[in-house]
Amino acid sequence: MSVRSQSSEQSAESGHRAGFACFVGRPNAGKSTLTNALVGQKVAITADQPQTTRHTVRGIVHRPDAQLILVDTPGLHKPRTLLGQRLNDIVRTTWAEVDVIGFCLPANEKLGPGDRFIAKELASIKKTPKIAIVTKTDLVDSKALAEQLIAIDQLGKELGFEWAEIVPVSAVADKQVDLLADLIVPLLPEGPALYPEGDLTDEPEQVMIAELIREAALEGVRDELPHSIAVVVEEMLPREDRPADKPLLDIHAFVYIERPSQKGIIIGPKGKRLKEVGIKSRKQIEALLGTPVFLDLHVKVAKDWQRDPRQLRKLGF
Repeated sequence: MSVRSQSSEQSAESGHRAGFACFVGRPNAGKSTLTNALVGQKVAITADQPQTTRHTVRGIVHRPDAQLILVDTPGLHKPRTLLGQRLNDIVRTTWAEVDVIGFCLPANEKLGPGDRFIAKELASIKKTPKIAIVTKTDLVDSKALAEQLIAIDQLGKELGFEWAEIVPVSAVADKQVDLLADLIVPLLPEGPALYPEGDLTDEPEQVMIAELIREAALEGVRDELPHSIAVVVEEMLPREDRPADKPLLDIHAFVYIERPSQKGIIIGPKGKRLKEVGIKSRKQIEALLGTPVFLDLHVKVAKDWQRDPRQLRKLGF
């Protein structure tokens, strides 16, 4: 078993490396939080309920010796809807195209059927190196962590493959995040940078803004509306009558839900909740774009959109 948990050692390779790594794991295993910690800025939506990531967000880590492009996929799960099937297809396509796969397993939860389901799928991908990343280590003591490391090593053996590395990390406490990058880099192919210095993601701004709004809209209503919310940014325009030193960006966005009964949950009494969603997401959008924003939010019903191919296309899936 190759467990790394000390100070990081720089790769001895002298050539610059560039390539793609993707984090997999069951929903809510810490994939998006880890992506954000490695990139150093919020590029992936994180929320405390499963199935929040729908778009493949690429976070780009720039280093003197390498460029690591992180592909954040939805959590693989047993699908119940057409949307679920499409999300699983995205995952499998991504696995076939990356240079390294990082399997995220939370330190504070015993390995379950969901983890074994994914590990079995990973075992069928022979050539790609697989790193087991034990996330959320700040939530357990050293004894529980040691037990989890042994169980993960055993899981690989049972399925007939060996992990390239097993790395405990805590993205929240910023423990061993840099070490993880140091271990992934030598597994990437040699080559020049694939993205310009300074780029953090190749997601279109409108998609990222929609995700920030959806994250704010999901907060506090996960039990009632776990997967029923989609957001589309219809328009982004600079306000025309503003002086150059005081710009304002007008953003018009629609929050789509599946049933009229959900409208009240999103809007809240006297529109209070929608207003809070607007304030929270506007601050994050301004931080992302570096410019003041006027955010205009409206709620619309798109009946049973998760099961309707035409509506899925319209909403970007």
